[in-house]
Amino acid sequence: MTKHVLLVFTSPVEGMEDEYNAWYNDVHLGEVLTADGFVRAQRFKASEMLPSVTEHEYIAIYEIEDLDPSEAMKSLNGTAGSFTMTDAIELKQSKMMLASQVSDLVEA
Repeated sequence: MTKHVLLVFTSPVEGMEDEYNAWYNDVHLGEVLTADGFVRAQRFKASEMLPSVTEHEYIAIYEIEDLDPSEAMKSLNGTAGSFTMTDAIELKQSKMMLASQVSDLVEA
């Protein structure tokens, strides 16, 4: 079965990074996983070692399995109204991208 990922690029409001990270890690990741098809979530901070492809500081990766991605996104949109939000996230600049698996996982 093909796997899909939802990549979410966000940044905190200036001066609110600790609150943003606490909310994202302790509240928001779990809320998104209540949507049908969403099975795993993890966040990363963009490295300063390489030129960035985005102006955002953080990336959340949500894995979608066993459900067509359009159905998973419908489920996510249906549950989003009940999510606990925070003023610590810069929502206007946030971006999302849905991607579908094109190869098997290769491991060392």
